[in-house]
Amino acid sequence: MRISYEKLWHILLDRHLTREMLRKQCGISSNTIAKLGKGQNVTTDVLLKICKTLGCRLEDIAEIVDN
Repeated sequence: MRISYEKLWHILLDRHLTREMLRKQCGISSNTIAKLGKGQNVTTDVLLKICKTLGCRLEDIAEIVDN
């Protein structure tokens, strides 16, 4: 099992936001955005920053999927 951030990318598309815009608004590094893009692990602090910035909940941006 792994975590998928596909929901996050769909939210960004719906809101006409780029990954760079999200990075700046959240105050997270480009390395962290790259990890999210590759479906790698990030800290819960990062996920909370994203949720606060987008006004959503964790389950709105991430989900557990089978490999």
